[in-house]
Amino acid sequence: MKRLGWMAAAVMLAAAGFSAWGWSAAPVGQAAPDFTLTDITGTAHKLSDHRGSYVVLEWFNPGCPFVRKHYFSDNMQKLQRAYTGKGVVWWTINSSAAGREGHQTPEEAAATMKEWNGSPTAVFLDADGTVGRQFGAKATPHMFVINPDGVLIYAGAIDNRRSPDQADIEGAVNYVQQTLDEAMAGRPIAVAQTDAYGCSVKY
Repeated sequence: MKRLGWMAAAVMLAAAGFSAWGWSAAPVGQAAPDFTLTDITGTAHKLSDHRGSYVVLEWFNPGCPFVRKHYFSDNMQKLQRAYTGKGVVWWTINSSAAGREGHQTPEEAAATMKEWNGSPTAVFLDADGTVGRQFGAKATPHMFVINPDGVLIYAGAIDNRRSPDQADIEGAVNYVQQTLDEAMAGRPIAVAQTDAYGCSVKY
Protein backbone atom coordinates (compact mmCIF):
# COMPACT_ATOMS: atom_id res chain seq x y z
CA MET A 1 0.00 0.00 0.00
CA LYS A 2 2.82 2.38 0.85
CA ARG A 3 4.42 1.71 -2.53
CA LEU A 4 1.13 2.29 -4.34
CA GLY A 5 0.60 5.47 -2.34
CA TRP A 6 4.01 6.81 -3.37
CA MET A 7 3.35 5.99 -7.02
CA ALA A 8 -0.04 7.69 -6.89
CA ALA A 9 1.54 10.79 -5.36
CA ALA A 10 4.13 10.87 -8.12
CA VAL A 11 1.41 10.66 -10.77
CA MET A 12 -0.53 13.45 -9.05
CA LEU A 13 2.55 15.68 -8.95
CA ALA A 14 3.13 15.14 -12.65
CA ALA A 15 -0.52 15.83 -13.43
CA ALA A 16 -0.36 19.00 -11.37
CA GLY A 17 2.46 20.32 -13.48
CA PHE A 18 5.53 19.39 -11.42
CA SER A 19 7.07 18.45 -14.77
CA ALA A 20 5.18 21.09 -16.73
CA TRP A 21 6.58 22.55 -19.92
CA GLY A 22 7.66 25.70 -18.15
CA TRP A 23 9.92 23.76 -15.75
CA SER A 24 13.59 24.47 -16.22
CA ALA A 25 16.50 22.32 -15.08
CA ALA A 26 18.27 25.67 -14.80
CA PRO A 27 16.23 27.67 -12.27
CA VAL A 28 15.45 31.24 -13.21
CA GLY A 29 17.57 33.60 -11.15
CA GLN A 30 20.54 31.24 -11.07
CA ALA A 31 23.52 30.75 -13.38
CA ALA A 32 22.61 29.06 -16.64
CA PRO A 33 24.41 25.74 -17.12
CA ASP A 34 27.45 26.11 -19.34
CA PHE A 35 27.72 24.06 -22.50
CA THR A 36 29.60 23.80 -25.77
CA LEU A 37 27.90 22.95 -29.05
CA THR A 38 29.11 22.88 -32.63
CA ASP A 39 26.93 24.86 -35.02
CA ILE A 40 25.79 23.72 -38.45
CA THR A 41 28.84 25.34 -40.07
CA GLY A 42 31.21 23.28 -37.91
CA THR A 43 32.17 26.06 -35.48
CA ALA A 44 32.21 25.30 -31.74
CA HIS A 45 30.55 27.78 -29.37
CA LYS A 46 30.73 27.87 -25.57
CA LEU A 47 27.99 29.67 -23.69
CA SER A 48 30.31 31.16 -21.07
CA ASP A 49 32.39 32.77 -23.82
CA HIS A 50 29.48 35.18 -24.24
CA ARG A 51 29.51 36.64 -20.74
CA GLY A 52 28.92 40.34 -21.15
CA SER A 53 26.14 39.79 -23.69
CA TYR A 54 22.51 38.81 -23.49
CA VAL A 55 21.89 35.34 -24.93
CA VAL A 56 18.59 33.94 -26.18
CA LEU A 57 18.14 30.18 -26.57
CA GLU A 58 15.29 29.16 -28.87
CA TRP A 59 14.26 25.50 -29.13
CA PHE A 60 13.29 24.68 -32.70
CA ASN A 61 11.57 21.95 -34.73
CA PRO A 62 10.79 22.78 -38.39
CA GLY A 63 7.88 20.34 -38.46
CA CYS A 64 6.07 21.83 -35.46
CA PRO A 65 3.01 23.96 -36.30
CA PHE A 66 3.71 26.22 -33.32
CA VAL A 67 7.22 26.91 -34.61
CA ARG A 68 5.80 27.50 -38.07
CA LYS A 69 3.32 29.99 -36.60
CA HIS A 70 6.18 32.21 -35.51
CA TYR A 71 8.39 31.69 -38.56
CA PHE A 72 5.79 31.78 -41.32
CA SER A 73 4.49 35.08 -39.91
CA ASP A 74 8.07 36.44 -39.72
CA ASN A 75 7.53 36.98 -35.99
CA MET A 76 10.56 34.95 -34.90
CA GLN A 77 12.82 36.44 -37.58
CA LYS A 78 11.81 39.99 -36.60
CA LEU A 79 12.81 39.26 -33.01
CA GLN A 80 16.09 37.71 -34.16
CA ARG A 81 16.94 40.68 -36.36
CA ALA A 82 15.88 43.28 -33.81
CA TYR A 83 17.88 41.90 -30.93
CA THR A 84 20.97 40.59 -32.68
CA GLY A 85 21.12 44.15 -34.04
CA LYS A 86 21.40 45.27 -30.40
CA GLY A 87 24.23 42.84 -29.66
CA VAL A 88 22.14 39.95 -28.34
CA VAL A 89 23.47 36.46 -29.11
CA TRP A 90 20.59 34.34 -30.45
CA TRP A 91 21.07 30.58 -30.63
CA THR A 92 18.49 28.33 -32.30
CA ILE A 93 18.72 24.75 -31.04
CA ASN A 94 17.13 21.62 -32.52
CA SER A 95 17.11 18.71 -30.04
CA SER A 96 15.13 16.27 -32.22
CA ALA A 97 16.79 12.86 -32.10
CA ALA A 98 17.67 10.85 -35.20
CA GLY A 99 14.53 9.25 -36.59
CA ARG A 100 12.23 11.66 -34.73
CA GLU A 101 10.15 14.50 -36.18
CA GLY A 102 12.21 17.59 -36.90
CA HIS A 103 15.61 15.90 -36.94
CA GLN A 104 17.86 17.51 -39.55
CA THR A 105 21.35 17.24 -40.92
CA PRO A 106 23.47 20.41 -40.88
CA GLU A 107 22.78 20.83 -44.59
CA GLU A 108 19.02 20.49 -44.11
CA ALA A 109 19.05 22.93 -41.19
CA ALA A 110 20.99 25.46 -43.24
CA ALA A 111 18.53 25.10 -46.11
CA THR A 112 15.56 25.60 -43.77
CA MET A 113 17.04 28.75 -42.24
CA LYS A 114 17.82 30.13 -45.69
CA GLU A 115 14.34 29.37 -47.01
CA TRP A 116 12.67 30.82 -43.90
CA ASN A 117 14.97 33.87 -43.75
CA GLY A 118 16.04 32.98 -40.23
CA SER A 119 18.47 35.38 -38.58
CA PRO A 120 19.85 33.69 -35.45
CA THR A 121 23.49 34.14 -34.52
CA ALA A 122 23.99 30.38 -34.84
CA VAL A 123 21.99 27.17 -35.34
CA PHE A 124 22.81 24.00 -33.41
CA LEU A 125 21.77 20.35 -33.68
CA ASP A 126 21.56 18.79 -30.22
CA ALA A 127 20.49 15.36 -31.47
CA ASP A 128 21.51 13.55 -28.28
CA GLY A 129 19.44 16.01 -26.26
CA THR A 130 22.22 16.87 -23.81
CA VAL A 131 21.72 20.63 -23.83
CA GLY A 132 17.95 20.39 -24.09
CA ARG A 133 17.85 18.29 -20.94
CA GLN A 134 20.32 20.59 -19.17
CA PHE A 135 17.85 23.43 -19.61
CA GLY A 136 14.71 21.36 -19.25
CA ALA A 137 13.49 22.31 -22.72
CA LYS A 138 10.08 20.69 -23.11
CA ALA A 139 8.49 22.36 -26.11
CA THR A 140 9.14 23.96 -29.45
CA PRO A 141 9.44 26.84 -29.24
CA HIS A 142 10.82 27.00 -25.69
CA MET A 143 12.64 30.24 -24.96
CA PHE A 144 15.39 31.12 -22.48
CA VAL A 145 17.01 34.51 -21.87
CA ILE A 146 20.40 34.77 -20.14
CA ASN A 147 21.79 38.09 -18.94
CA PRO A 148 25.38 39.34 -19.32
CA ASP A 149 26.28 37.87 -15.92
CA GLY A 150 25.32 34.41 -17.16
CA VAL A 151 22.12 34.31 -15.08
CA LEU A 152 18.90 32.86 -16.51
CA ILE A 153 16.34 35.67 -16.31
CA TYR A 154 13.48 34.15 -18.35
CA ALA A 155 12.32 30.65 -19.25
CA GLY A 156 9.11 29.62 -20.96
CA ALA A 157 6.74 30.54 -23.76
CA ILE A 158 7.48 33.05 -26.48
CA ASP A 159 4.15 34.78 -25.77
CA ASN A 160 0.81 34.44 -24.03
CA ARG A 161 -1.27 33.18 -26.98
CA ARG A 162 -1.10 29.40 -26.74
CA SER A 163 -2.19 28.47 -30.26
CA PRO A 164 -0.68 27.64 -33.67
CA ASP A 165 -2.75 30.39 -35.34
CA GLN A 166 -0.70 33.24 -36.83
CA ALA A 167 -3.61 35.61 -36.26
CA ASP A 168 -3.05 35.26 -32.51
CA ILE A 169 0.36 36.95 -32.69
CA GLU A 170 -1.11 40.43 -33.01
CA GLY A 171 -1.88 41.77 -29.56
CA ALA A 172 0.00 38.99 -27.76
CA VAL A 173 2.41 39.75 -24.93
CA ASN A 174 5.81 38.66 -26.26
CA TYR A 175 7.69 37.55 -23.16
CA VAL A 176 11.09 37.42 -24.87
CA GLN A 177 10.79 40.97 -26.16
CA GLN A 178 9.42 42.16 -22.83
CA THR A 179 12.24 40.51 -20.86
CA LEU A 180 15.00 41.86 -23.07
CA ASP A 181 13.56 45.37 -23.13
CA GLU A 182 13.12 45.44 -19.36
CA ALA A 183 16.57 44.00 -18.63
CA MET A 184 18.34 46.31 -21.07
CA ALA A 185 16.60 49.30 -19.50
CA GLY A 186 17.60 48.21 -16.00
CA ARG A 187 14.02 47.50 -14.96
CA PRO A 188 12.78 44.49 -12.97
CA ILE A 189 11.58 41.51 -15.04
CA ALA A 190 7.79 41.49 -14.83
CA VAL A 191 7.35 37.85 -15.90
CA ALA A 192 10.39 35.64 -15.38
CA GLN A 193 8.87 32.21 -16.01
CA THR A 194 5.89 30.79 -17.86
CA ASP A 195 4.77 27.41 -19.19
CA ALA A 196 6.08 26.97 -22.72
CA TYR A 197 3.54 25.89 -25.31
CA GLY A 198 4.02 24.02 -28.57
CA CYS A 199 5.11 20.55 -29.66
CA SER A 200 7.03 18.35 -27.27
CA VAL A 201 10.78 18.25 -27.88
CA LYS A 202 11.41 14.99 -29.73
CA TYR A 203 14.21 13.55 -27.60
